Amino acid sequence: MISIFDIFKIGLGPSSSHTVGPMKAAAAFSDSLQQNGLLESVQRIVAETYGSLALTGLGHGTFDAILLGLEGSLPHNVPLADMPARLQRIRERHELHLRGRTLAFCPDTDLLIHGDETLPLHPNGLRFSAYDANGECLISQVYYSVGGGFVVTEEGFGQEQTVETAVPYPFKSAAELLARCREEQLNICEVVLANEMALSGSSEAEVRARVAAVADAMEGCIKRGLGSDGNLPGGLNVRRRAPQLAAKLKVLRETEIVNTQLWPMVYAMAVNEENAAGGRVVTAPTNGAAGIIPAVLHYYRKFNPHASQERVENFLLTAGAIGILYKTNASISGADVGCQGEVGVACSMAAGAYAEAIGGTPKQVENAAEMAMEHHLGLTCDPVGGLVQIPCIERNGIAAEKALKLGALALLEDGTGKKVSLDEVIQTMLQTGRDMKSTYKETSLAGLAVTLQQKPVPVSVRVVEC
Repeated sequence: MISIFDIFKIGLGPSSSHTVGPMKAAAAFSDSLQQNGLLESVQRIVAETYGSLALTGLGHGTFDAILLGLEGSLPHNVPLADMPARLQRIRERHELHLRGRTLAFCPDTDLLIHGDETLPLHPNGLRFSAYDANGECLISQVYYSVGGGFVVTEEGFGQEQTVETAVPYPFKSAAELLARCREEQLNICEVVLANEMALSGSSEAEVRARVAAVADAMEGCIKRGLGSDGNLPGGLNVRRRAPQLAAKLKVLRETEIVNTQLWPMVYAMAVNEENAAGGRVVTAPTNGAAGIIPAVLHYYRKFNPHASQERVENFLLTAGAIGILYKTNASISGADVGCQGEVGVACSMAAGAYAEAIGGTPKQVENAAEMAMEHHLGLTCDPVGGLVQIPCIERNGIAAEKALKLGALALLEDGTGKKVSLDEVIQTMLQTGRDMKSTYKETSLAGLAVTLQQKPVPVSVRVVEC
């Protein structure tokens, strides 16, 4: 089992796989130098990116993230205000601060971009190497950023989900999860809550407090997005739209001619505009799809008269269970399976969670989650300019509105008699992703990215001549 807090993590925009993951990988390599007693011997570090990370890294802030990670920063606590000065120091003075040491580092020669090469296990590959004064390699390590901020080494690939702690209600599939619910007469949120208590050794109140903190972080991101204006960075000159759209909806609300289900679209766009601006968001389950679950949850809190704090927490517990199923049985990486693995998964999580929040049975929850993914199958990841802006921001809004409708639709039926199960649609999504051309999987080599042919402008890092 993995924890729902591995699914819901405080991260840094604009991408969990291309920003959060590379920063964590770089920090892990920096840690390994210290752990292996090599810090004093290191005279040069070389960082290399491959595949999707190389092709869309500029627009995703990958190279910034690597530099900050090598200096020991992590996505959840890196001081945002300090980032520009630190990056300027590295690129202009060619100085990397490595665990108390100042090391010469030139991005032009020490940060290599291999857009025409992909490492064998995943499209998001990185290699870090450290050399001594004689040019001898002291240590080299390959990492893969496998989606949602998860990072694994080459040696640990495929084993990242193993946890030894026993849980009371283990499940590896939706069928097993539903069986646990039937056997114990529990809702999905109750199964997950018991498992989280076992995984962390915490009380119910402590687990619920952590879930509530995630909900508050999501809420805060919506408010920041609705309160910010101007153009997003990256060179496309995409204007933030959420604040103006929200203002128009408020005016229409006063005239009583507005459909309230337009609100979750605006909430989702607000979050993803924050993400595109490099702000703090909650991976849900990724940054590129970070707006969907917060939007549906905020809509529930605001417009459902039966909403309560406990039901808000149950919403996220249920969403986390569905996310675990996708993470353990398929993929949540756009570079691996396309946007169906990001926006599709987030929509599935949100639809199932909303179904439970409004009174659905476990079977109805499964039905809602299945329908949401069924209608995202084959969704490509073709970001214009490698930026998480077009079509990502609007796509989150559309998926949020879809999740609400499918969650409500599921409660009109008992969930039995469906021809396709959640387990089957998860496997179909994985196979569809495997069959999808690589050019449509977060490479910006096809689709809208080619149609508009826009090149990103680096937000803060520019490669300099040494």
